[in-house]
Amino acid sequence: MSSVVSPRAIHASPRLALCLLAGALSACNTSAPSGGTVEAPQAKVEQLAEKSIEARATLPEPVAASANEVAHEAVAVKPAARRGREDARAAGKMATSPLQTFVAAAPAVDALSQPLESRERYQGVKDNGIVLAAEQPFSTFSIDVDTGSYANVRRFLNGGRLPPQDAVRVEELINYFPYRYAEPPRSAQGPRAPFGVTTELAVTPWNADSLLLRVGVKAFEQARTSLPPANLVFLVDVSGSMNAPDKLPLLKNALRLAVDKLPPTDSVSLVTYADGTQVVLPPTPAREKARILAAIGQLRAGGSTAGEAGIQLAYQMAQQGYRPGGINRILLATDGDFNVGISDFGQLKSMVEEKRRSGVSLSTLGFGTGNYREDLMEQLADAGDGNYSYIDTLNEARKVLVDEAASTYSIVARDVKIQMEFNPGVVAEYRLIGYENRTLAREDFRNDKVDAGEIGAGHSVTALYEVSLKGHKGLLGESRYARTEITTDGRFADELGTLRLRYKAPTGGASLEQAFAVGAKNPARIEAASEDLRFAAAVAAFGQQLRGGKHLGDFDWTRIEALARGARGEDAFGYRGEFLRLLRLAQSLTTPAPQAALRVTE
Repeated sequence: MSSVVSPRAIHASPRLALCLLAGALSACNTSAPSGGTVEAPQAKVEQLAEKSIEARATLPEPVAASANEVAHEAVAVKPAARRGREDARAAGKMATSPLQTFVAAAPAVDALSQPLESRERYQGVKDNGIVLAAEQPFSTFSIDVDTGSYANVRRFLNGGRLPPQDAVRVEELINYFPYRYAEPPRSAQGPRAPFGVTTELAVTPWNADSLLLRVGVKAFEQARTSLPPANLVFLVDVSGSMNAPDKLPLLKNALRLAVDKLPPTDSVSLVTYADGTQVVLPPTPAREKARILAAIGQLRAGGSTAGEAGIQLAYQMAQQGYRPGGINRILLATDGDFNVGISDFGQLKSMVEEKRRSGVSLSTLGFGTGNYREDLMEQLADAGDGNYSYIDTLNEARKVLVDEAASTYSIVARDVKIQMEFNPGVVAEYRLIGYENRTLAREDFRNDKVDAGEIGAGHSVTALYEVSLKGHKGLLGESRYARTEITTDGRFADELGTLRLRYKAPTGGASLEQAFAVGAKNPARIEAASEDLRFAAAVAAFGQQLRGGKHLGDFDWTRIEALARGARGEDAFGYRGEFLRLLRLAQSLTTPAPQAALRVTE
């Protein structure tokens, strides 16, 4: 099929893109010579849509990327037409599948000649540097359970583009995947600790002279039905900027999935904002599913974006339905494009920080492309003691709001901080991979006034350190002038360092602290390390490569894929298999180095 179709032909005809995505080129009227156009009869559109998901994977990646890009842009330039389709669908005249809405949206060909202006915004991130353990043995950071960066990176790659470097937060890529970490042991002497800790040491796959230390933190599992009753407020952006198939229609389907699985003891409120704000649904028992789903179904997009007023009203609804001792959480679903009321980022963040004192958490669900404000979404969730997710597909919505609902809604520990004290008698240098916007000063670790991240039931968090031991080749070298003599206690010669965790109970109060010695003996060869360490290392290398790969040496895409493929292991949800596909996409979109290009031409 694709052998007769060129990317040029795809960009000339949105209908051809739809035919390709549907795997049904034969349904088009012509055979698409290079540079030509193909038109499919309108009656075939819904049939093409139904076939698209399965057949898309069979296209060569450059063709699939071009088809995805054209079809996606095709639906983004006709808001009036989209609004009409939404109204028709509400009247039962059109199928409710987001993909069918997407397929039916192809505009005239000349609309594609107008490129979309990207107004997406990301917080700047500067990679952590290499640190001398003799000068700075303490590494301190806040825990991070967000995974939004991974889904956002996936969206870029599936669209045929590499993500901006600042969109890649390596720790969120690593933490997207479940790992087999030990849960905290039960104690007969007192309350159970909220999480267990796992450490592992192996040779770094991209640097034979250094070691990779994996630190895993796992909160105890809790079934969704065993959690206390939840008071949930869905705060939905229905402004004009949400009028696209990957925004409000996807958002509505995501909320339907969430509501369908809520236990009857929960309650739901629905607040919207556009030019103004509206309480679409006051606190309503989750057992009244028909009423809640009807309220979600009537949502329509249009107008400007009064986000600040919407947040204020959502907190009022949360207080109206407040559950003492229960879960009280706002889920803000938006593209983050606030333009009415408080639009200054600092003011918005301060407002949410002040509101969290009421006992209500705020999480964010990001949607859409083009004007997406990820910088706002991530930090609002941090300020609101919540978590940030990006929803690019209905499968991702199910992962966040159904499969991992206990983690998304609940909190088992607040203000969780990690501090690794490296033994300078053993360790020469170290580097924390990721967590650049979570780092804390050493003195912040025991300062309970300093905010940190929350962890929910079943959440796992992974941190990776690249460590160079004394006597091994490092990257910093020795100073000609400065000499630091290290005197260490011989009793600790077998310790790489000490890992400390500090946290508060879900209800707050005084912080508790745990400490664990990390051994330095017998690091494993990377081939003999656990599947989880090897896979996490591959994801870390993937993220670093997307950010320029300055610490990876000659550890290229091919070697990253080999490491990930060999560590795929049990993959119940298919996440690791999908990662391998994204890895290949990233490789195909990366411009090869001159030496590599020369070898290919030879």
